[in-house]
Amino acid sequence: MAVEITRTDMSASELRAQAARTKDAKAARRMLAIALVLDGADRRTAAETCGMDRQTLRDWVHRYNAEGIAGLTNRYAAGPTPLLNSEQKAELARMVREGPELEADGVVRWRCVDLKRKIEDRFGVVMHERTVGKQLAALGFRRLSVRPQHPKSDPVAQEAFKKTLPLR
Repeated sequence: MAVEITRTDMSASELRAQAARTKDAKAARRMLAIALVLDGADRRTAAETCGMDRQTLRDWVHRYNAEGIAGLTNRYAAGPTPLLNSEQKAELARMVREGPELEADGVVRWRCVDLKRKIEDRFGVVMHERTVGKQLAALGFRRLSVRPQHPKSDPVAQEAFKKTLPLR
């Protein structure tokens, strides 16, 4: 059974010319298959010539009939919705910049596990602590760790303790 193309705004030669101009190879292949159908080729021949299945060609013809040339390009999903909206991200960035309060938060510096609990309490969003780290990296924060220093250390005594070797 032949595929019926109801859209008549472009001829087979115009479709071939459009396929030659486009940079999307997949859409060009679909245009050429539809041009073959417009020329009178059966569905099997048109599909095999352009490297697709008969059913796939039928689906693309339906999209072409409904949307025209624009319907022959691939559509991509928008992706998952973000866990935090822009206001919540701004609030998270402000919290990290200001640092934790010992009395209220019970910690002296933020770790991902602490921020995970804080995000759950404040925004009601449950996420893995690795995801918290990704959120922080997306906000421009980097993991910095200060070298620990004993509170009673004496820099003058440390300098005096260093070995001094004569130059060769």
